[in-house]
Amino acid sequence: MEDAREIEAGLLARAGQGDGAAAAALLDRLGPRLMAFSLRMTAGDRALAEDIVQEAFLRLWKRAASWDAAGAAQMSTWLGRVAANLAVDAKRRSARIAPLDDAGEPADDAMPVLAGMIRAEGLSALDAALASLPDRQRQAVVLRHVEGYSNPDIAAMLGCGVEAVESLTARGKRRLADLLRDTEGDDHGR
Repeated sequence: MEDAREIEAGLLARAGQGDGAAAAALLDRLGPRLMAFSLRMTAGDRALAEDIVQEAFLRLWKRAASWDAAGAAQMSTWLGRVAANLAVDAKRRSARIAPLDDAGEPADDAMPVLAGMIRAEGLSALDAALASLPDRQRQAVVLRHVEGYSNPDIAAMLGCGVEAVESLTARGKRRLADLLRDTEGDDHGR
């Protein structure tokens, strides 16, 4: 039975030879998670996140012929690193931070309206708090606690050691807790 690395490397090799079905299968396999990550990294700017995902996959296609399936980086880890770098570059180019309107969970029609409003307000506060974190902390927190990557994978994506990832994540979580506590206090003061 093939492992994920071999399957993805095979799909990439076939995509590099012009197999559209293999390219589509690889996009289906890796694209949604990369898109979710990119949305978080761009503060919900869907168009920018789509551009980042597209550029990351274009860079992957260019490496198709030389991709080493046995190499240190998994394809998802490599794509995550490229996307993180592209998001930081985009943030540097543009000083604005867009509101995170459309990156939340799909609405549950059975959820009462008030509960839905409370949930949306909580997600909005979390997204605003995430957007205010320094880039590296935000990346570490999102990769670990939203996307579920392991610390070694995050270290590979961010180009640092596992200890640095642990530190970034811990500091980011403390800062998020402070920001969310401040937001909660502001709500009660209304």
